Amino acid sequence: MIALTEDKRMLGYGVMTPYSNIFCFATTRRGGFSKGDYASFNCTPYTGDDAESVRRNQDLLCNSMPQQPKELVIPFQTHGTKVEVIDEKYLNATSDERTVMLQGVDALITKEPGCCICISTADCIPILLYDRKNQVVAAAHAGWRGTVNYIAGHTLDRMRALYGTDGKDVIACIGPGISLPSFEVGKEVYEAFRMNGFAMDYISEWKPETHKHHIDLWAANRMQLLDFGVPGEQIETSGICTYMRHEEFFSARRLGIKSGRILSGIMIVDTKP
Repeated sequence: MIALTEDKRMLGYGVMTPYSNIFCFATTRRGGFSKGDYASFNCTPYTGDDAESVRRNQDLLCNSMPQQPKELVIPFQTHGTKVEVIDEKYLNATSDERTVMLQGVDALITKEPGCCICISTADCIPILLYDRKNQVVAAAHAGWRGTVNYIAGHTLDRMRALYGTDGKDVIACIGPGISLPSFEVGKEVYEAFRMNGFAMDYISEWKPETHKHHIDLWAANRMQLLDFGVPGEQIETSGICTYMRHEEFFSARRLGIKSGRILSGIMIVDTKP
């Protein structure tokens, strides 16, 4: 990943740099206003953090973008597979209606320039997608539950149904999250992946020293992208383990649920004056 700000509070993806009309990022813990386990650049409002600190962090985030977003859209995630489209219906909705529309949503899609769609994670895997032909972007939250239920595949299927997205036109970023060495799971999680058709020799390892299976969520989500037809060279995986690098990135396994979140976002830059 590449630094987007001098203090490295925002990182970007090399695979997206050829596309000047797209801005995408992942936040780190640096350079913000939050305290304690939210320190310091927590931009997610659903975690129990001080609301004023979150607001100031969001202002800092938006001011660090090449263009002030018209909307910063952050859903209330529930480890499901619900995909919401941010379109004129959402933009014309009241605040209360928007809250309902974003409840229980784990992936967002939009064609609207200036709308920055975001996903919050802290060990789960953020996935950012760009259909360069149809000018559509998406952001998906893939924890183990979302991954095992094919959230990345569902998001791409929805893009294809709505806009005709073809895998060969997709640029994909798989962001910071927990790595295979750090993600040990019980038998029930291993079996959930096996029963749902994942190639376990590709996405898992048995560690005899811990007597535990370990799952590679990056690989499991990359597999879904490849299955859709996204070329491997158009997929960038960050390789940053949040559990190992918890001083730089939020990790719920390290800090607990009442802690900050990495915000991953993608926006079509509005070129209209």
